[in-house]
Amino acid sequence: MKVVIIGGVAAGPKTGAKISRLAPDAQVTLVEKGEFLSYAGCGLPYYVAGEVKEQKELMCTPVGVVRDPVFFQNVKNMRVLNRTEALGIDRQQKTIRIRDLKSGQEQLLAYDKLVLATGAYPVRPPIPGMDFSNVFSVQKIEDAEAIREAVAQNKARDVVIVGGGLIGIEMTEALARHGARITVVERLPAILPMMDPELVAHVIRHLESKGVKVRCSTAVQSFEGSGSAQIVKTDQGDIPCDMVIVAVGVRPNVFLAKDAGLEIGKTGGIKVSAHMQTSDPDIYAAGDCVQAVELVSGEPCYVPLGSTANKQGRVAAVNVCGGDDVFPGVLGTAVIKVFDYTVARTGLSEEQARKAGFEVVTALSSAPDKAHYYPAAKTIMLKVIADRKSRRLLGLQVVGPGEGDKRVDVAATAITARMTVDDVAHLDLAYAPPYSPAMDNIITACDIVRNKIDGVFEGITPVEIKESLERGDNILFLDVRSPAEVAAMPFTLGPVVNIPLGGLRQRWAELPRNRQIVAFCKISLRGYEAAMILQGEGFTNVKVMDGGLVMWPF
Repeated sequence: MKVVIIGGVAAGPKTGAKISRLAPDAQVTLVEKGEFLSYAGCGLPYYVAGEVKEQKELMCTPVGVVRDPVFFQNVKNMRVLNRTEALGIDRQQKTIRIRDLKSGQEQLLAYDKLVLATGAYPVRPPIPGMDFSNVFSVQKIEDAEAIREAVAQNKARDVVIVGGGLIGIEMTEALARHGARITVVERLPAILPMMDPELVAHVIRHLESKGVKVRCSTAVQSFEGSGSAQIVKTDQGDIPCDMVIVAVGVRPNVFLAKDAGLEIGKTGGIKVSAHMQTSDPDIYAAGDCVQAVELVSGEPCYVPLGSTANKQGRVAAVNVCGGDDVFPGVLGTAVIKVFDYTVARTGLSEEQARKAGFEVVTALSSAPDKAHYYPAAKTIMLKVIADRKSRRLLGLQVVGPGEGDKRVDVAATAITARMTVDDVAHLDLAYAPPYSPAMDNIITACDIVRNKIDGVFEGITPVEIKESLERGDNILFLDVRSPAEVAAMPFTLGPVVNIPLGGLRQRWAELPRNRQIVAFCKISLRGYEAAMILQGEGFTNVKVMDGGLVMWPF
């Protein structure tokens, strides 16, 4: 069996290696336009930052062997043609026309099975000045090398990063480590669009605390200067700089597939079955060039990630070799390090859940990631999204200096298994003070949702409070913290009565019954207790500030 794989970064090498293990007699040829093979593109920001010291570390196996053509031939039994461009696919003759970029010579490769792993390409918006020497993208090793060289030549003192997605924010930290002054410019109302606004507000505040300027709802009009972009002109004013990083997203590289008449999905990626098979039964596709399925809504989606590419590559390989494996879809699970914050998410956002037709109920919860008395405990802020009718967990988002990633991984597992918030709240998760509270953060957050669904807890989010105040609603805030806490972190956005929780049973009569009362404390655990006390005394219009003051973003 002759197998040709086009694309040599993530999905392609994974597919080829698995085919060689399953079918040792297969003739596998991998065609890659670039010089470098099987490199960790997700590691490029950390290479720029200097945390990854040498370029070869991005292309090595875990034991330090560089993945080059010799490695693939000797270890994986794959012939690799790098610096070779695939020009076209003849599906009738089952051949690929290729060109050697070193010699310019063209030839045909015959295949029995073809795998497209052509990846994605960075969006280059039609902004005047995009070709200036100090305007960079971040996709290939060559891009990272060019940025490192500019940093070494002291040409990255003031940097504008256009785009506040994952790559843009990772590059923000990478260049800040070199002492650069960073301005992030985002056309949308907020950075990190896969996160909900309440949590993004905390990320923005954290970036600004590190000296980063964040300018949202700002459109870049041009880069201006003599040979280099020394001014970024926007619709909100000019920004002087030495370097520009353009990171406004990627698009699936489907040019070969489209020219060959393969079906393209509505997201722009190649449409594939769960077996990673295209509309041609002898052609498979995997990685950033394909359209996936969102597991909760069942809708097509495009979420390019190296983890997904490797899993899809393995599925494609099994099926190329006559097996029966499926790739069910994705949850859009993502995690990013923002200085000393972890920002992570999985499943549907609140807006996505509403658009998918769910009756959404959410909860905000903030608490230490370990036992509160353990010295290394750090705060994490969670948002849970669930469906009121089915009680299914639909999504989870986490922000904060604590360990949020493992909570998101638990949620991703639970959402995939279609578990309810009740199921998650009863999970037997590992507990010891150095690792988690006795009631893990995700369990507590799901318990809050359960209380809301069951009518035991009526919460109001910071966003809803802000909107209510703007409408002029007659809210009275009940702060049940101690006087020392109030002095250290005052809340001044509305009329506030401070009655510490321990005295509320004796002083509840000081509160009016004819006003909406919003009870809160630092994390609203005492706020919840206060609401229960007041309801027991006959108060009928009492809500709890979701997440407490820790999650107040305004």
